[in-house]
Amino acid sequence: MIAASTSTGQHDRDLPRQRWQQAMADAVASPAELCALLGLDPSIAAPGSANFPLRVPRGFVARMRHGDPRDPLLLQVLPTHAESIQAPGFLSDPVGDQASRAGAGVLHKYAGRALLIATGACAIHCRYCFRRHFPYAEDSALADGWRGAIDYLQSDPTISEVILSGGDPLSLSDRRLAQLTDALLRVPHIRRLRIHTRQPIVLPERVDAGLLKWLSDLPLQKVMVVHANHANEIDQEVASACRELAARNVTLLNQSVLLAGVNDSVTALAQLSEALMAINVLPYYLHVLDRVQGAAHFEVDEATALQLHAGLLERLPGYLVPRLVREVPGAPSKTPVTLGSGGC
Repeated sequence: MIAASTSTGQHDRDLPRQRWQQAMADAVASPAELCALLGLDPSIAAPGSANFPLRVPRGFVARMRHGDPRDPLLLQVLPTHAESIQAPGFLSDPVGDQASRAGAGVLHKYAGRALLIATGACAIHCRYCFRRHFPYAEDSALADGWRGAIDYLQSDPTISEVILSGGDPLSLSDRRLAQLTDALLRVPHIRRLRIHTRQPIVLPERVDAGLLKWLSDLPLQKVMVVHANHANEIDQEVASACRELAARNVTLLNQSVLLAGVNDSVTALAQLSEALMAINVLPYYLHVLDRVQGAAHFEVDEATALQLHAGLLERLPGYLVPRLVREVPGAPSKTPVTLGSGGC
């Protein structure tokens, strides 16, 4: 069993910062600064809430188009006044996370796999994030040194896959990650580790020698689901990071969210799939928007989503077409979006 520890860990604070940790610390946190860096009028931005402020790595900002307030990367991260609009049907917990809580930081929604809220920290704050209102301070698997989470996994032999999520699990140090996986290896029915992370895309510095060694040494099957929404997010550093991961026998998948003004065209989605395939990442899911409070301006209606997906099927080989899905609270799996499927 892992010894109890604080959420940050004194030992981690005492260690020298790695390059990726410094890049996280140096992230842009002011809408006015972000607008100034891009040559934009600061009046287009809102301050962001105290619980969900602006946060974006400078390397990601460098991929944005200077002087373009409609840049698809900027739109994902810039707080705007549209977030304050109260839209019917948009909730603080749109995917039913709290109803699926099985223990401290453990969500058990689907058969055979359980999700750990590894940390509340992220390198980037995406304005459409379905967990932007999640109570991370009270509900993180790290809060009791992983003990409650490991006890729960140990108690259920039907669980063969553990999913690390958050926040972003790669916000944890290599030491913390190894501490967790050492404990998982003592649970005999766990065979596979899945990591949901945005960091190889927005903070490719995170894929460093320490992370790669941790992955190389890990005997579990390894799946990493990264998150890119637009081809412009993928530059040479991202490509290098993903190829390094693939070389360590990590299966790489991508999930995207269909976002108005960002990727709601067949061309944008097709270019993203092609760019992902070029760096050994297979398109996996295209999510319709989870209806979280503050994100209504990103929603693409279902009829349009289906048209876009049909356009992808016409343009691309089937293995490059992600599955169009939504998450329905209480459903036994992600729910395909099809003609007449309805939904929120």
